[in-house]
Amino acid sequence: MNYLSTRGHADRKRFCEILLEGLAPDGGLYLPETYPQVDTATLAAWRTLPYNELAFEILSLYIDDIPAADLKAICAKTYTAEVFGTDEIVPLRELEDGVYLEALSNGPTLAFKDMAMQLLGNLFEYELARRGAELNILGATSGDTGSAAEYAMRGKKGVRVFMTSPDGRMSPFQQAQMFSLQDANIHNIAITGVFDDCQDIVKAVSNDLGFKRKYRIGTVNSINWARLLAQVVYYFAGYFQATASNDKPVSFTVPSGNFGNVCAGHVARMMGLPIQTLVVATNENDVLDEFFRTGVYRVRAAVDTHETSSPSMDISKASNFERFVFDLVGRDPAKLRQLFVDDLGLTGSFELSADPAFKQAAERFGFRSGRSTHADRLAMIRDTEKRFATLIDPHTADGLKAAREQLTPGVPMVVLETALPIKFAATVVEALGEEPARPKKFEGIEALPKRVVQLPADAEAVKAYIAQHCD
Repeated sequence: MNYLSTRGHADRKRFCEILLEGLAPDGGLYLPETYPQVDTATLAAWRTLPYNELAFEILSLYIDDIPAADLKAICAKTYTAEVFGTDEIVPLRELEDGVYLEALSNGPTLAFKDMAMQLLGNLFEYELARRGAELNILGATSGDTGSAAEYAMRGKKGVRVFMTSPDGRMSPFQQAQMFSLQDANIHNIAITGVFDDCQDIVKAVSNDLGFKRKYRIGTVNSINWARLLAQVVYYFAGYFQATASNDKPVSFTVPSGNFGNVCAGHVARMMGLPIQTLVVATNENDVLDEFFRTGVYRVRAAVDTHETSSPSMDISKASNFERFVFDLVGRDPAKLRQLFVDDLGLTGSFELSADPAFKQAAERFGFRSGRSTHADRLAMIRDTEKRFATLIDPHTADGLKAAREQLTPGVPMVVLETALPIKFAATVVEALGEEPARPKKFEGIEALPKRVVQLPADAEAVKAYIAQHCD
């Protein structure tokens, strides 16, 4: 399996090369040359597999430069009941007729990012050991990616993590999860700005090829194809749990800010998984909702990026969106470059509403969208607790609201849970008047000593910090 850049770079690379590289040299994102196809017979063979074996079967379609026995061992090491709390790994619960909640937040940091990050940590350690190399990971987080990456990489041989986050924009629990880690290979950098500033810094550093090569910079954000690939697995697992046969369609609703989680659903659908609709759920930062309703992709400035009660989605530049648009424009890198380099670079927006490809997108790719407000989240948290005795976090509440607006009779709707409520306790308290349950291992975490440095929203300052801690 070879991988190409969305922006047309001539080189074709293998999985382990892009695993350690992140962005392509031309600033594009990597995608497989083709999506492997699965049929009903394959789905039938996979239906009863344990999660780790399902992960191996799907990953092995995309990874042919790791021996099968080694890849199988990595999947078995990653997806265990000890790490994720249950043998099912991602258990499905029916809330009401036709509406399901897929639990993705039972991992070490209580968020869905663990599903991919635990695998990524083991893949990094394996490949670096095989090469006798080291890697300095530069990441950006709006909340959950950071802690998931740091918990997955702490103590890993040959790996340092430099994680940027928007100063003061995460919940107290999220900050404590990251900043309380004292491991020598973990570095937290609070950036004066919003998440998009952090993301821009990661891209700027990755696009400085000289610096990137000298300091062996890699990424764990969902711009890294390996992370997105790991997320494809739970769409198959959710589908199998929601259906009794392999020819029935299912829809998924995905709370989304950076488009990585729902892009994994797009990949699963392109592989042949019978997904009827992919519903993108946004908060007040509704760039993606606006696009799927109107065909206009309009990036907001930092000053126009709202601080909301579902903060992990406070994003106005969705990095993974480029992967979907690449498929949308027929995998034409020239057209993609025009949109993301020329139009987006100059005007901060592009419009596809007059493009025949966009007009057919709903039918071809099955996307819909929805938007929530703070009041919507509070109402959904209250309703779900009252009617189903189920406590959800505000991002999952965004998902449930959008899901109920897009139901099709007879088609199961699976809502992807994003985090456990304790990560956003203030909003839960506002909705219900009481604190959500806290796992014992996280008791008193906010009071632990913090290890974090504040830096301006400047790529050069971050590069200087990395160089200082690597030389």
